[in-house]
Amino acid sequence: MHRSVVLVLMICFWVGTIVAGCIRENTKEETKSIEKDDVTKLAALPSEVPFPIDNPMSLEKITLGRLLFFDPILSGHKDVACATCHHPEFGFAESLEISIGVTGRGTGSKRDFRIHGDIPFVKRNSQTILNTAFNGLTLTGNANASNAPMFWDVRARSLENQSLEPIKSFEEMRGHRYSEKAALDSVVNRLKKIAEYRRLFQEAFPESDAIDSQNLARAIAAYERTLVGGNSRFDQYMRGDRNALSINELDGMQLFLKSGCAKCHNGPMLSDYKVHALGVPDNEKLPQSDAGVDNQYKFRTPSLRNLRFTAPYMHSGKLKTLEQVMEFYEDLAGDKIRNHLVDKEKIDPIVEILKVDFKDISLIVEFLNTLNDEKFDRTIPEHVPSGLPVGGNLN
Repeated sequence: MHRSVVLVLMICFWVGTIVAGCIRENTKEETKSIEKDDVTKLAALPSEVPFPIDNPMSLEKITLGRLLFFDPILSGHKDVACATCHHPEFGFAESLEISIGVTGRGTGSKRDFRIHGDIPFVKRNSQTILNTAFNGLTLTGNANASNAPMFWDVRARSLENQSLEPIKSFEEMRGHRYSEKAALDSVVNRLKKIAEYRRLFQEAFPESDAIDSQNLARAIAAYERTLVGGNSRFDQYMRGDRNALSINELDGMQLFLKSGCAKCHNGPMLSDYKVHALGVPDNEKLPQSDAGVDNQYKFRTPSLRNLRFTAPYMHSGKLKTLEQVMEFYEDLAGDKIRNHLVDKEKIDPIVEILKVDFKDISLIVEFLNTLNDEKFDRTIPEHVPSGLPVGGNLN
């Protein structure tokens, strides 16, 4: 072989060896740079609920807010209340994949359209109201009640702003009775005609013309801030009771951390409140795919608290059990994307960290069940000032 050819081959070999060595070193560095999670990524809920400066809590507001929450007077056809899709029986969520609002009847899995084809399904799964007072609370920052992220796509900030959106929504509460622009004024005018509401608003907001959309939102939000389940066995453990969790549950917590779940599900609410693209399957009941935030199939990380009461899961409600949720993440860690409209390039890079193993799923689920707190307020008013059926058309 010619000497120059041998020299070129030797140089190529040396360069290849150096490059390969650099790749191995870089890989090692990348592996080192991935922070290993431990229990410090998790925390108990605080004892005090945050509220906006311009909406301090009062018994009068809470009393009024509870009645408004259960009163279908807020809906166009007077058949849907906030409580219809956020009922105490279902942990202030419901057991449907995606909600049935206007013209629906029944509760939970038995709810159906009274008139088919007139109003479509609500676009997404109904999230629980429980603990939404703490939305936005993370390990690194206090919850800002005036800027708390709401909805799967974070299209509203604060419970006050969130509470008005369903009233304006065609599928959820508005229906055909009036336009989106006229919805709030129409509801306010209805309330002004009811003597009991005039009295209750005046007591909660001692000012002239107390009934307006702003005070409507403030009252509902004040009530929703009382819906807290923050003394789960997990909270008790994190506050120092080392007997609150079993050995299996503690093992499950360690596997939860080891699997990378806490990269998104962390802090007191077990949520980073960021939006991520995960390729969750669409719900076939919808006429078209739900592309989420910026049409990138991104949705906000939900809290993992009180999951026992809030199945089915994900924004489309397509995963019925916690085991199915964990299997979804196991598939995702193995590059199996369940939504064929979501390319791998769109999937959030954080997924690369996930290492969910099938053999660990049962223990992780045991841990997730320690996040349930059954001692939340389930009080339902005996009547509402409008005289309409409490909670809407639930029969």
